Amino acid sequence: MLDRLVSFALREDEHIVNYRKISSTEFIDYLKHPVPKITRDTREAYKLAITSREMRALELNSEYFGVSRLQLMENAGCAVAEEILARFKPDETKVAIFCGLGGNGGDGFVTARHLASHGFKVTVILSGKSKDIRDEEARKNWFALQPLKDVIHLHEAYDSSLIPSVEANIVVDALLGIGLKGGPRPPILPMIKNIGHSTAFCVAVAVPPGINADTAKILGEAVKANLTVTFHKVKPGLGKAKAKVGELVIKKIGLPEEFERYAGPGDVQLAIKKRSGQVHKGDFGRLLVVGGSETFSGAPALVGLAALRAGVDIVYIAAPHRTAHAISSMSPNLITVKMEGNYLSSRNISLIRRHLKTFTAMVLGSGLGLHKDTRDAVKLIIKAVEERKTPLLLDADGLKAFAETKRKVDSQLVLTPHAGEYKLLTGREPPRDLNKRVEDVRKTAEELGAVVLLKGHTDVVSDGTRVKLNFTGNPGMTVGGTGDVLSGIVGAFLAWGADPFEATVAGAFINGAAGDFVREERGYHMVSTDLLEWIPKVMDDPMSHLKVRRSAI
Repeated sequence: MLDRLVSFALREDEHIVNYRKISSTEFIDYLKHPVPKITRDTREAYKLAITSREMRALELNSEYFGVSRLQLMENAGCAVAEEILARFKPDETKVAIFCGLGGNGGDGFVTARHLASHGFKVTVILSGKSKDIRDEEARKNWFALQPLKDVIHLHEAYDSSLIPSVEANIVVDALLGIGLKGGPRPPILPMIKNIGHSTAFCVAVAVPPGINADTAKILGEAVKANLTVTFHKVKPGLGKAKAKVGELVIKKIGLPEEFERYAGPGDVQLAIKKRSGQVHKGDFGRLLVVGGSETFSGAPALVGLAALRAGVDIVYIAAPHRTAHAISSMSPNLITVKMEGNYLSSRNISLIRRHLKTFTAMVLGSGLGLHKDTRDAVKLIIKAVEERKTPLLLDADGLKAFAETKRKVDSQLVLTPHAGEYKLLTGREPPRDLNKRVEDVRKTAEELGAVVLLKGHTDVVSDGTRVKLNFTGNPGMTVGGTGDVLSGIVGAFLAWGADPFEATVAGAFINGAAGDFVREERGYHMVSTDLLEWIPKVMDDPMSHLKVRRSAI
């Protein structure tokens, strides 16, 4: 009889492929924590999964666009309470909510408040001291629980011995959420064990306890949840850890999907590489800039200076001999490689090949000119880049030369055309309608296997799949050189190993935001060098742009 029941149960779960006999103990455990049946809707949800780092960036961007994290936390906690209310009667149910010191704990505080307002008997166990709550929004929601101590029992368990023994019908895990990277430590670890040993119905907020949201790796101790309530979109790890997830519910919390397509401070955080105390020269990249001619010396210098301000360790500028000397005189921070002749030509290729060996990214094109030998040399350099798989940004004259024989390049490639260069690249004007323009850029990026940034009133960035719109910048940035500053910022990110799409989106936001700060300070009387001083300020505090954004609305 048991074997027939097990066979039936396993066939009901579509994702289980290998049928086997299991013990009666395993079967009872299966009945207590059944692996959820995968529906078509669930499969579609997993295709649209969002990683933990993308979710954090989206939440930051949401704040920038006017939907605060406090609002999102309120909506998340309310959503969890709604799911519990739909399954249990308040007057018959005791709820224990285990909360961390971060944003996930804040979701738990909101859940507690809503459940108490419906008549549930609620106990909140905080994994630490309330003075150590590090998330500002969570701190506000903890404060909101203080007048409710008569209906919500609060415990601060900053030591494992202080974890109370709580009788509950429901345990809610709001300890770590999507932020878990390493194994949890006391007092969180014993709390997770308590949840695991409990016979109560387990509700996980965002992700089951002890599971990495992206990889499903079990870190230290993991718990089977009966119900997992995750927010906005499913996380990749939930699809790989279905046995721990239980029933999966995806709740909307007021994040419009349009926000996923808008560049903001969160995108800057995605591209930035944090410096540890153990870094060495070169750890943050070596950028080779190839540009300049007898007519143009300022353009490659701007690329180099912008890259240094963005944080790359070393910049070399390969330029024609006399131009290189002029660039050296502009700043002692710029190291130059002197090329033969008055412009880039094929006789310089061996020199550039030698230097390519030690560089982690290249920017090619600024101020090169369009001599036939230069255009031919650009094509040879692109081949050399492919051999070494060096990330490459093509702009200005380099992009124009590439447009003559455009093709997929077997290396990471970023193209940053303005409307005129885009026409040379594609043979057509970019559409005026923004939606059509977005699709046109996406198709171009897909065809070329590159990241394309079409500069304009609204920048459009795509890698052929992902698309982002950037709204920073202003009409004063039509002054010459601002595009070179952009190339330097993106080139720096590429040099230290950032994803090309993320590097380009972040670079567009930073460059435009720097220009907006200059406009705020000097009106439209700006020159491109004005942007350089604002690059680190925007990178250190990208949300600061909100001030000038609001003044422009």
